[in-house]
Amino acid sequence: MVDYHAANQSYQYGPSSGSNGAGGGGSMGDYMAQEDDWDRDLLLDPAWEKQQRKTFTAWCNSHLRKAGTQIENIDEDFRDGLKLMLLLEVISGERLPKPERGKMRVHKINNVNKALDFIASKGVKLVSIGAEEIVDGNAKMTLGMIWTIILRFAIQDISVEETSAKEGLLLWCQRKTAPYKNVNVQNFHISWKDGLAFNALIHRHRPELIEYDKLRKDDPVTNLNNAFEVAEKYLDIPKMLDAEDIVNTARPDEKAIMTYVSSFYHAFSGAQKAETAANRICKVLAVNQENEHLMEDYERLASDLLEWIRRTIPWLEDRVPQKTIQEMQQKLEDFRDYRRVHKPPKVQEKCQLEINFNTLQTKLRLSNRPAFMPSEGRMVSDINNCWQHLEQAEKGYEEWLLNEIRRLERLDHLAEKFRQKASIHEAWTDGKEAMLKHRDYETATLSDIKALIRKHEAFESDLAAHQDRVEQIAAIAQELNELDYYDSHNVNTRCQKICDQWDALGSLTHSRREALEKTEKQLETIDQLHLEYAKRAAPFNNWMESAMEDLQDMFIVHTIEEIEGLISAHDQFKSTLPDADREREAILAIHKEAQRIAESNHIKLSGSNPYTTVTPQIINSKWEKVQQLVPKRDHALLEEQSKQQSNEHLRRQFASQANIVGPWIQTKMEEIGRISIEMNGTLEDQLSHLKQYERSIVDYKPNLDLLEQQHQLIQEALIFDNKHTNYTMEHIRVGWEQLLTTIARTINEIENQILTRDAKGISQEQMQEFRASFNHFDKDHGGALGPEEFKACLISLGYDVENDRQKQTGSMDSDDFRALLISTGYSLGDAEFNRIMSVVDPNHSGLVTFQAFIDFMSRETTDTDTADQVIASFKVLAGDKNFITAEELRRELPPDQAEYCIARMAPYQGPDAVPGALDYKSFSTALYGESDL
Repeated sequence: MVDYHAANQSYQYGPSSGSNGAGGGGSMGDYMAQEDDWDRDLLLDPAWEKQQRKTFTAWCNSHLRKAGTQIENIDEDFRDGLKLMLLLEVISGERLPKPERGKMRVHKINNVNKALDFIASKGVKLVSIGAEEIVDGNAKMTLGMIWTIILRFAIQDISVEETSAKEGLLLWCQRKTAPYKNVNVQNFHISWKDGLAFNALIHRHRPELIEYDKLRKDDPVTNLNNAFEVAEKYLDIPKMLDAEDIVNTARPDEKAIMTYVSSFYHAFSGAQKAETAANRICKVLAVNQENEHLMEDYERLASDLLEWIRRTIPWLEDRVPQKTIQEMQQKLEDFRDYRRVHKPPKVQEKCQLEINFNTLQTKLRLSNRPAFMPSEGRMVSDINNCWQHLEQAEKGYEEWLLNEIRRLERLDHLAEKFRQKASIHEAWTDGKEAMLKHRDYETATLSDIKALIRKHEAFESDLAAHQDRVEQIAAIAQELNELDYYDSHNVNTRCQKICDQWDALGSLTHSRREALEKTEKQLETIDQLHLEYAKRAAPFNNWMESAMEDLQDMFIVHTIEEIEGLISAHDQFKSTLPDADREREAILAIHKEAQRIAESNHIKLSGSNPYTTVTPQIINSKWEKVQQLVPKRDHALLEEQSKQQSNEHLRRQFASQANIVGPWIQTKMEEIGRISIEMNGTLEDQLSHLKQYERSIVDYKPNLDLLEQQHQLIQEALIFDNKHTNYTMEHIRVGWEQLLTTIARTINEIENQILTRDAKGISQEQMQEFRASFNHFDKDHGGALGPEEFKACLISLGYDVENDRQKQTGSMDSDDFRALLISTGYSLGDAEFNRIMSVVDPNHSGLVTFQAFIDFMSRETTDTDTADQVIASFKVLAGDKNFITAEELRRELPPDQAEYCIARMAPYQGPDAVPGALDYKSFSTALYGESDL
């Protein structure tokens, strides 16, 4: 038995110790602090008092009728405390102390005190309400007491999205009536005057009871009565308000409206729980469906890219050489098209594929799902390996093309040189074999024999002079064979024919000399002048033929120095022409002298020098030919010099641009690395700065295009080296692709950090602290921490790996805390640290990235949906059964998500199974990777 309060005792508003009421005294106290001013002056307003009397009486009777009684006058019927105690027992479900049945005033006061004690035990603070005022029938105190009971037992436990009591009830009304026109619930008085809000609440939960579209805003009485009658008839909510009182009152009583509206909330609370459960399931399923779409997209893109790489690599590895330089140049042009047209889109696809993969993994981590494991052979590492193989094949293919073109150029040059020398030699040997076989010495006179001997000596001299040419022809043929010239067979055949003929000429020359020497005693001395002429004319003629051959010889150079060397050699040759001209004149003078002597001695000459076929006309003709070829050679060398100067200009032009673009790319790469480490501003500021930085990089693309154009001109000019720069176009392309990939990855990392921050509720200050700690221990600025660095970083943040929670370190900053930990010899448990490392480094690479670090910290400091929560939500939809049916899923969930669940749920095998029962528990655990779906 509790102590009775003194007759004049009143309950003061304030915290109650030892409260055991549901919900505790905190939330009720907070709300009562807002409502503590039971405005007794306003209560004197007759309209408000009338509304409260009627509403509170109806509310009390809605509970008292469960005990078979009711009240008629709220002032009088609670005076003895009996029905008040009965009301509290009905609405609380608890037994109160036995009431006193006496009729005396003290008995009534004691009963009322028992009721007030019970109210106080539930954490309710009554403000200046005493038992005597209730017993005396004080209307203000009685209504205040009933309102306090209504607040505690009908309104306090209302909770909507972390708001409770009045705010929670108002938010619930706003949410439920939001779709209805002409309804705007902002309070519990004038927002309800036109009756539309009451009708909207009923229609939202029971649309078959209200024809809402037929209601008119300008007919509030009809609207109110319609709602009151439907609620009383179909929802078992008694009529607590009077339509005319509400309409005719400027500001209806807030407490009366709240009391009546709370009855609607409790009537529809079951539907609210089902809606909440359905929303949770919809949210989880939507995340799962989106992730599945992302996985399918990744698999498709990865398959397409790998297929393109597999098709391209065999083409790049094809090393079958072509026979002509034109065919090889076509291959080179096809390779340029591949570089310019086909490869760049694939580079973008590869970069986008990596970004999509990182984003998908981040979303899976944020939604507490298992990491995505692509199909075998489609991992990002697999794609990178294939791409590396592609680039190696590409580099080798380009080198092979250029070497083949150089080889074919060399072969064409040698083949042409072989043809020229062979043609000159064949022209010289034409008729020589027949001449050596001629047996004219058998019938010749002595003078003729002597002439034949000298002529033969001149021929031997000429033959010896041609020995060098024959050796050159053989050497060129040998080199063509070694370089695998496609027409080697014909070259070898022609060379063999020349060598065989040369051997035959040697043999015939030797035989003829023996024959002439045998008959030499029968010969007379022949004219020495003719002999001298022949001896000097033959070498000179051979020199002119060699000079003409050299002047017509093709040449190939690749540098300005090489052409200048040829020009210098040609200038040196021209400097010998005056001496040669004097030799020519001396030879011609010998011939003239022989003619003069013959004429002066009346010697009849045959008309030609018997010792040589080289006539003065031939010498003059060949000399004129040499004179004509010299300026042509000058012109050809000057043209080639101009071409090499143009090539040098192209080299310098490309080098000038490359020496700007190359360092620019390197600088940007270093700046991106520095930006990713520094923490300037919020993540959004960093993301905006990086995107501006990315745009500035993209805007620099015209400089790269200009360099590509210059490189195209260099390749078309067949320029193979450039001493003015260390940068090749391949280096620039690789650097540019790395720059684009790096900035894209850095932006993606910041976006994932924002996604993590927003999803996990991490503040900007926490994110900056995480980044500062991470950077502090990232000594090599490599963007990743080793195990010991990671352990030190966790300790610096106050993380107790031993107990899997954060230490509280007071106001100590991170530097002071690190010093304290070091000075006290603090260490982390190996088992717990190994567990954390298996989370942040699942691949056991020995490195922890910043993204993995953020994911870990966000998981440790925030809450996410779990499999148990989803199972509890399904259980609500299933009506507390261990299984759920397809009909229930289709009724509670959107169509697409209902069918998604039905298709994936296994049949329920429990003892209470019914036909069509589905197992929602195994389905829920499968969503979080805890079992196979």
